[in-house]
Amino acid sequence: MPDNFNENNNIQNVEAKPEIDQSSANNANMTSFQSTSAQQDSYSKYPGSNSYAYVSENSARTKTKKNHPILKSIAFVLCLAIVGVGSIQGYRIYQDHKDKNGFSEYDESRREPSSRAVSVNKDVDDDDDEPSENNEPAPSLIELAGRKDAKPIPDIVDEIMPSVVGVSATFEYTYQTYDMFGFGMGTSQPEVIQGMGTGIIFSEDGYIVTNAHCVYEDSKQYQAGEAVDVSVRFSDESEHKAKIIAYDTDSDIAVLKVNETGLKPAVFGQSDDLRVGELVIAVGNPLSFNLFGSVTSGIVSALNRKITVNDKQMNLIQTDAPINSGNSGGPLLNSCGQVIGINSAKMSSSYGMNSSVEGLGFAIPISDAKIIIDDLINYNYVKGRPQLGISTIDVSESDSRRLNIPLGAYIVNIVEGSAADMAGLKVRDIIIDINGETINSTTQLASAKNKYKAGDVITVTVFRGGEEIKFDITLAEDTNNSKTVKDGDRLLPAN
Repeated sequence: MPDNFNENNNIQNVEAKPEIDQSSANNANMTSFQSTSAQQDSYSKYPGSNSYAYVSENSARTKTKKNHPILKSIAFVLCLAIVGVGSIQGYRIYQDHKDKNGFSEYDESRREPSSRAVSVNKDVDDDDDEPSENNEPAPSLIELAGRKDAKPIPDIVDEIMPSVVGVSATFEYTYQTYDMFGFGMGTSQPEVIQGMGTGIIFSEDGYIVTNAHCVYEDSKQYQAGEAVDVSVRFSDESEHKAKIIAYDTDSDIAVLKVNETGLKPAVFGQSDDLRVGELVIAVGNPLSFNLFGSVTSGIVSALNRKITVNDKQMNLIQTDAPINSGNSGGPLLNSCGQVIGINSAKMSSSYGMNSSVEGLGFAIPISDAKIIIDDLINYNYVKGRPQLGISTIDVSESDSRRLNIPLGAYIVNIVEGSAADMAGLKVRDIIIDINGETINSTTQLASAKNKYKAGDVITVTVFRGGEEIKFDITLAEDTNNSKTVKDGDRLLPAN
């Protein structure tokens, strides 16, 4: 037993003192000799004496009061001893209970194991390496947004980097100079501009996929057309000349070719099974080759976004992974490291109206792109795509009111021998309807036409000379998707 229990036993031994017993005996004798009559006084006879003494009841009470404090003191000491022993034992039981739970009361507030708790847990948990439910780490982004077979992002980057290239293109264009009064009496000056983007190795024998706008410049500012020189830069920093195999401005996809073999192609997946909120990773060369192979990540913000660029409507993946100028043509990867999209900074800037936006990027779904890539490699154009053989511009609302003509697609050029030419359409006709679908712009014209395939017959309604005329047109196959028609100083996409 602990030492404090021996001290309590010593306290109990104090009760054996003789003088305390004598006092108790005297009190007992006094009580036994008290009179039971109703009188206030009584006689008592003490042992060892033949005389009786007159003792009043008040005197007896006074004697009792003198002796009771001693008894109370003893009882009080005993109570203290009992309470002390019980408190100590209760505290030990309580402490043992806390130690079994792994933390002392003081340590629990600090979330630090006590020294006793460490020894207890060591004995209990030596054979159990599984973390407790309360100590499980928070799930990572890959666990929350990745697929079941997701890979660590660094591993994905290591695998894809040899399949990513930089694309450098040189464009030539001319511009008209003006005299000091603002008249176009000057000379045409040649100008060279340099463009940069990103590409994805498609095959080990040198085919590379990128955006069409990386090798074909059709902006209103330059309208330079096809690049006169293209080169690619590999992850080992070697540079190689590249040839433009074909490009499709409608889908913004181009295919290049380098004379190299043994390249590492990227792994292409399926974009059809993407989910909103899924983890995606973008790789590219933002701004310049000084930032070659930059990696960003985010989630799929939306699917099947309808974005119109250069009068062409595209079906795109929206993501919050940063996609900047120079990222165009680079891969958008899922959490398994598969290419599920082709990034397009042009779409992002066009949707943002050329302003700086954050968390807004777009990519071409790879399930749609692979069909076009195969056609560009095998046929140098996208098979089955319908064509009218015309170039159009929009009739604005102000022109509509001023000239008293309807909104629609105004024909500015017709390709000789095309479907529109064979059907009897003319320049200055305004297309206002296709098979009952109202046409108010060139974008709507392209969207309506692309609902059909080559060989289909459509009914086109045009406004000519103040009246509406209907034509049945058999759509031809567009065998040169990248063809443009020159009208004065403007390059217009062919419909």
